[in-house]
Amino acid sequence: MSINVPRGTKDLLPGETEKWQAVEELIRDTCRLFQYKEIRTPIFEHTELFTRSVGDTTDIVQKEMYTFTDRGDRSLTLRPEGTAPVVRSFVENKLFGLPNQPVKLYYTGPMFRYERQQAGRYRQFVQFGVEAIGSKDPSIDAEVMALAMSVYKKAGLKKIKLVINSLGDTESRQAHRVALSAHFSPHIQEFCSDCQNRLEKNPLRILDCKVDRENPLMATAPKLPDYLNEESAAYFAKVKHYLDILNIKYEVDPNLVRGLDYYNHTAFEIMSEGEGFGAITTLAGGGRYNGLVEDLGGPESPGIGFGMSIERLLLALEAEGEEFKNLPTLDVYVVAMGEAAKDKAVSFVSQLRQNNVSAEMDYLDRKIKAQMKSADRLNAKFSVVIGDNELESGKISLKYLANGNQQQLTFEEIVENFTKIATKATEELA
Repeated sequence: MSINVPRGTKDLLPGETEKWQAVEELIRDTCRLFQYKEIRTPIFEHTELFTRSVGDTTDIVQKEMYTFTDRGDRSLTLRPEGTAPVVRSFVENKLFGLPNQPVKLYYTGPMFRYERQQAGRYRQFVQFGVEAIGSKDPSIDAEVMALAMSVYKKAGLKKIKLVINSLGDTESRQAHRVALSAHFSPHIQEFCSDCQNRLEKNPLRILDCKVDRENPLMATAPKLPDYLNEESAAYFAKVKHYLDILNIKYEVDPNLVRGLDYYNHTAFEIMSEGEGFGAITTLAGGGRYNGLVEDLGGPESPGIGFGMSIERLLLALEAEGEEFKNLPTLDVYVVAMGEAAKDKAVSFVSQLRQNNVSAEMDYLDRKIKAQMKSADRLNAKFSVVIGDNELESGKISLKYLANGNQQQLTFEEIVENFTKIATKATEELA
């Protein structure tokens, strides 16, 4: 009986993991430029964290969470999103007391949601996100969106767009909620049972329904921007002002509400416009969550952040025909002929690696032709062949495989000067 990978998950194999490593390195470098520091939270949390923060009327809590009872009869949940755990840690570890505010954090790691598997959407997926907690300045809203856009552009994506909206403050959302209830109530029996329950608890979630999205009442529903009070409208105007200063293009979509209850004021999504990307175009989404820190037991600390799927980033790159440049390569492939040469190859490969030169050799006792084919398959930059003559003279031919040029050098010269040799060979080819 064979055992396969669970539905909704996948193995990342060599050849693909290098792309992931490149994305992760790009993310770390971008966050360093923006001065966001890494935080790592547990993969599972107490279930109450998500029901209180994400919202018990959301699809995530109602349908998608992986929840289980442990041996201590505690209800735990594999994290479905990253903001709530980060805010929990912010409160628990009293990061609000740090001298430098706002606290700017980023995370990467697996998240878990039980949903129908689609292209780029898995039940275990990897998310990168940032959280800026401790400021209600609209300029940091623009900074967070700029960071997300920067990651995509550095990765090579060109066909993307930023979509924004304002969800307003508590007063604005309450006025909108009353209008939504009045709009949907006469025809609520036409909607799914989830939407019927949402009408009383949180009518805004009706707009996020995947079942009834084509219902004509969705298109004519009251728009949040029409219910923004003066303060909320002014805040949103400032966010747009700072995006304009940063020369970041955006579209305003009054129907954008996001799928989490803790959002208020700014909400945004970044979408792919690449051909063949698929029906679900969202790459990243986020927004402001003033009040969430207080809900989880901390002092007033306004926050804003986003979550970005690494899987969907790679899928968008594929849709645009973009490939990562400068993926890891093999520097030197060492070919050995005979037992004595193999002993020397083992030592030589080790010396190269100790000097930060990636090196490989044959471990199957194959003929020289087969070893050279292996060097080609591994995209080695250089190859060397060690035989009796090389052992006797102490010199070997270092062959640059891009053009076949060779030079006679001692083993020590190659080990000590490889970087200079490789740089010169590349310049000569150019």
